[in-house]
Amino acid sequence: MYMAQTRNEQEIYYATFTHLIYTCGANMPYFLANFFKKMAILRRRYLVFFFCAALVGCINLTSTNAQYNPSKKHHTPEGFKNNYPHDPPGSFWKWQRERWAAGGVQVPVGGWESVVASTKPDIAFLQTNRTVRSITWLGHAAVLVQTNGLNIATDPMFSERASPVQFAGPKRLIPLAIPAAQLPRIDVVLISHNHYDHLDKQSVKDLNAQSGGAPLFIVPLGLKQWFTNEGITNVRELDWWDAFEVSGVKMHFVPAQHWSKRTLTDANRSLWGGFIIEDRGWKFLYTGDTGYSQDFKDIGAKFGNFDFAAIPIGAYAPRWFMKTQHINPEEAVQIMQDVGAKEALGVHWGTFILTDEPLDEPPRLLAESLKKRQLPATQFRAWAHGETKRF
Repeated sequence: MYMAQTRNEQEIYYATFTHLIYTCGANMPYFLANFFKKMAILRRRYLVFFFCAALVGCINLTSTNAQYNPSKKHHTPEGFKNNYPHDPPGSFWKWQRERWAAGGVQVPVGGWESVVASTKPDIAFLQTNRTVRSITWLGHAAVLVQTNGLNIATDPMFSERASPVQFAGPKRLIPLAIPAAQLPRIDVVLISHNHYDHLDKQSVKDLNAQSGGAPLFIVPLGLKQWFTNEGITNVRELDWWDAFEVSGVKMHFVPAQHWSKRTLTDANRSLWGGFIIEDRGWKFLYTGDTGYSQDFKDIGAKFGNFDFAAIPIGAYAPRWFMKTQHINPEEAVQIMQDVGAKEALGVHWGTFILTDEPLDEPPRLLAESLKKRQLPATQFRAWAHGETKRF
């Protein structure tokens, strides 16, 4: 049973702003004029919020691609592009009209915590473990991988909102299973791309200041300057198919079908992608955000079968708008098969409402897709927040 979401109107305003930062063009005067015209129905206090927050977008990372290599087809003089052709994005304003008419996602009577599971992790084990390979879902796209004595975190996101500001934007709906201060010392941080739900400024600054010394941040090509501007200097940039080794563990950066944008004027100026962790024959894949593409058959052909994969299953609705940038659960299962993963974990769901599907829908669709393909339900699971698997 579901009831109308409280403060629905405000959440639609805030979500609209966050997606505007991602999708609007570089012409600030044109953007502001059309934005206020289209959003004239909003109350004055929300318009003031949008205006102030949009000014964040005046900050530009660079005007040209300093890493441009004309021999690489995904490089452009201005930035980067996907490997394979795909449909252009749908109308942002059409999507917002549909969202407005629908009234937003409906919340269960017992709240989201009543339908999205969490578990209490063994924090003492995680803090001291240096011998047992393990994987822990920290929520959204954040995964802790412990292997060969290293603690490796993907896209750490510990803030209350996935937004350029912490007073508004998509709000964390399921509490952190492990407070950032209780994590083991992180050795390596893998950043897939620069969107706010994957690159959270406060989270990376906190990790940079952790006891025992800063981790190594491995980031997509074009993103190192952002870290330098934030005072984070232990950074290694990678292009697609590049690799870097830490203590015998090799980390590869691999393609995905997505895009990057953090302000109004930096679209696709930094790269995006996924990561492979390779340790003594064991192979783990984190795809990052992606639409479905040939890239995953390429990855499967190049690296062979994977022991484990973390693949997004959420933020896919409506399909006519999200299809080229976010896979749905059925496409996630296809990716698992494309790369030959023995087992998979569903990520990028159950934490923030970024799109139009209910927070608890992705696991249900995942189970249906596995059943339709006659695959074991245990091969690809949606874990509880804080759940750990030991190998």
